[in-house]
Amino acid sequence: MSDFDAIDSLLDAVGPQAELPPCSVRRELRERARLSKAQVARALGVSPSTLSGWEGGRDPAGEIRTKYAYLLDGLNAKLATETATETETESATETETESATETESAPAAEQPVMSGTAATATPFSSPDGGQGEGQGGDGDGDGEDVELLVAPEPCVLCGRPAGQRVAGFAQHLTPADCRPTATGAPAAPPAGQPTGHTSKAPPRTTRPARATKGSTRATKGSKGPARHAFQEPSGPVDLIREAVQGALDEHRGDVDAATAVLVKRAIPDAMRLLDATRKGARYDVIAHPWIPDILKKQTARGADQIWEARPKWTRHELPPGRHQVTALDINGAYLSALKTHLPLGRLEHSTGPAHDRRRSGVHLITPPEWEHEAVLPNPIGQRDEPGPLWVTEPTLRLLLRLSGPRHQLCAPPQIHESYTSGATENLLEKFRIALKDARDTAIEQGDTVTLEYVKAMYSKFVSTMGESNYNRELYRPDWMHLIRSQAFANLWLKALKAHDEGLAVVRAMGTDELHVIGDWRRVFAEGRAVTEVKVKDTYTAGTDAAEHEGEGE
Repeated sequence: MSDFDAIDSLLDAVGPQAELPPCSVRRELRERARLSKAQVARALGVSPSTLSGWEGGRDPAGEIRTKYAYLLDGLNAKLATETATETETESATETETESATETESAPAAEQPVMSGTAATATPFSSPDGGQGEGQGGDGDGDGEDVELLVAPEPCVLCGRPAGQRVAGFAQHLTPADCRPTATGAPAAPPAGQPTGHTSKAPPRTTRPARATKGSTRATKGSKGPARHAFQEPSGPVDLIREAVQGALDEHRGDVDAATAVLVKRAIPDAMRLLDATRKGARYDVIAHPWIPDILKKQTARGADQIWEARPKWTRHELPPGRHQVTALDINGAYLSALKTHLPLGRLEHSTGPAHDRRRSGVHLITPPEWEHEAVLPNPIGQRDEPGPLWVTEPTLRLLLRLSGPRHQLCAPPQIHESYTSGATENLLEKFRIALKDARDTAIEQGDTVTLEYVKAMYSKFVSTMGESNYNRELYRPDWMHLIRSQAFANLWLKALKAHDEGLAVVRAMGTDELHVIGDWRRVFAEGRAVTEVKVKDTYTAGTDAAEHEGEGE
C-alpha cells in the first residue's frame, strides 16, 4: 500500500460529525421534556456538569456526539408530535363546545333524542340540589359542562375509572379520588363499557384541554396528581448509601470486593455527588474555564508555577532532657479544606499591592522574612530559592493574618500581581457536609466500606481536578492548588495553636502530621471526627535518646 492509499483509507474512515442544534435549543428540548440533567447524563454515560457544558457552549466529539445528537433529534420529533396532537385536541374541544352551545340554545323540540346506553349521559345535579341548565332549573351554571356517566370511563388525569365527564373529558372532581394507579398507566375500562366517547381524551403526555367556566367552578381548589416519572434521589447522602449497598449486593456481601469497586469509581461518583449538592445553588460550577499560563504545566511531566506552601519541617533543637513525643494524625484534612475561598468565574489579571478579600485566586508575592524557624515552621514551607513566587489565596491570607496586630509574627507580604475572580467560601459546602455526614455515620456504625469510599471520593476529587486523565469532567487546577494549600494552612494553624498553648512543636509534615511534646489532650480533642485528632505514634526524643525517624510524606 502506498502512502497515498493509507491517507485515502484514513480519510474514508473519518465520517461527518453529527449536527447539533444551538445550545439554547438543547436545553429547551430537555426542559420541555421535563428531563433533569442527571437523567440525560446517565443515559449518555457522562456527568451532569459535562451536560451543562454542552448546553452552555461546548460541543462533544466522537461517538458521544452522535449519541447526543440522536437524543436531541428524538426529543425534537417527539415534542413536535405532541404539540401537533395537543393543537388538534384543543381545536376539536373548542369545536365541540361551540356545537354544544348551539344545541342548548335551540328549542327543545328540535334537539335530537339519543337512545341506548352507549351514548347515555345525564346532566350532573349541583351539590345544593338545584338542577343544571337544560332541565328547567334556574341554576347559576355550575353544572353546565359536568355530565354524570352511566358507565365509568378512564380519567384523563390519573387513568382510574371516573363517573363524570368535565368539558367533554372523563375526570374526577375531587383530589382524593384523582390519584395515579400503582403502575402509573391508565386503568382499563370495565368489560362491556362503550368506547364511543373515549376518543375525546387527549394523550397523557399533553396537558388537559382548557376547562370551560362550568368545569372550572366544579373543580375549583383541586390540584392535579403529583408527578413521579422524573423524581431524583431524596438527598446527596442517599447517593453514597445506595452506591455502597449496590456494590455489596453485586458482590454478595464481600466487603473487600465492594470496597475495591467503589474506590475505583470514586471520581465519577464524586462528580455526581457534586452535581446533586449544587441543585438550586446560587452559583454554577464552571468546569472548564480559561486558565492563565502560570497554572499550566511547563512540560509534560513538570509542574506549573504555583507554590502550595506544603509543610516539611522538623525542629532542629529540642528542649534539654528526654521527652515523649506524640505524632498526631489530623482527621479528614482535605475534607475540611473543601471550605475555602474558591474563585467562581474567569481569573482576571491585576497589578498592585491591594488585596480584595471578596476575591480569590493566585498571587505573585515577595514573602516576608521568617524569624521563628527554631520553634515554628515557615508558613510558606521550605524554599531553596529566595525572591518572588506565585502563592494561592489560603497562603496569602495566612501571611496577612500572621502579620496583623493580633500575632505580629512577620511583616506583610508584598503583592506584585494577581489572577483572581469573585469568590465564595461555601461553593463546595454542601458537598463537604454530605461527605462528612456519611463519614461520621460510617464511623459510628463501623462501616469500613463507606468510610474507604468517602475517603477516596474527596481525596481523588481534589487530586484529579487539575491536569489529570482520570477526571475529564472538571478542569480547575486553581481550585486544586487552593484546596491543597488550605489543608497545609490548616495544619500550620494547628501548630501555632499548640505552640501558643505551651506545647513544643517537633514536626509538621504535609496535611495531617503534627508531632508535639506535652499534654496535647488539653489542646486538641481526641477522636475520629474531622474536628478531632488521633494518635499516630509515640516515641522518645532528646538528650541521649535515639532520634526517631518518622514517616515521610
